[in-house]
Amino acid sequence: MDTTPHKLREALISLGLSYKESCVYLSLLELGRSTVSQVSRKAAINRATGYVILDSLVAKGLVRISGKEPKQEYVAESPDALPALFETAQKEAKEKQVRAKELSLQLKSIQKVGDRPQVRFYEGMEGIRAVFEDSLTAKSGKIIAYTSIEDQHVSIPNYFPEYYQRRKRNKIFMRSIFPDTKMGKERQDANENEYRDSVLVPKDVYGIHPAINVYDNKLMIASFREKLGIIVESEEIADAMKKIFELAWIGAHSLEKKKVRKGAG
Repeated sequence: MDTTPHKLREALISLGLSYKESCVYLSLLELGRSTVSQVSRKAAINRATGYVILDSLVAKGLVRISGKEPKQEYVAESPDALPALFETAQKEAKEKQVRAKELSLQLKSIQKVGDRPQVRFYEGMEGIRAVFEDSLTAKSGKIIAYTSIEDQHVSIPNYFPEYYQRRKRNKIFMRSIFPDTKMGKERQDANENEYRDSVLVPKDVYGIHPAINVYDNKLMIASFREKLGIIVESEEIADAMKKIFELAWIGAHSLEKKKVRKGAG
């Protein structure tokens, strides 16, 4: 191999070092233990740049510092360190590739492509709060919902009483199906104040834990136990969920009437 300074510098650059890093490393190999001023003159760079480049080479493991200021000097590590440096770089590149693949899937989930449904995921209780905040943007002024009041209020204390009033101020009317529990009855009693119509269903048979809201062209799911919020934006899916809800609404009222008749008898 040609060992002229030019060829050696080009070889180092081909391995990933910058032009100035290559010049400083070669200069330090030739000089031995040297100060910043000495290395900078040899490499034909200014002293301020010399500090930056030397720090970069120290971080890469190609240079070490000897002594302390004001007598601090730099020493080039053995060229044997080069293979280890690039093995580390190769390992980091593979890790980045794996992370890039994972990130690409996440980014694709929020990318709007033609008429393809858009799905957004929100993690943690802040994520659940975010999906409920999105429901307050309902342009139609209507939300239909199937939810467990207990899970809502226990998971995010003090949030929902304010949420109900903000929804009311935004003139967004809600129809809800609740499991027949103490808190479900309390919310039903507060229907008028909270701008809502609701019906109760037997909790042992029809009780659920996530909240499911449908509004505009969106399906929103908030899983309080898994701490996950999902919004699916799709005209077709939202339309299907609205029709399923209407069937459930009719069935829920039918169950409620049977309960009343049974109680009367």
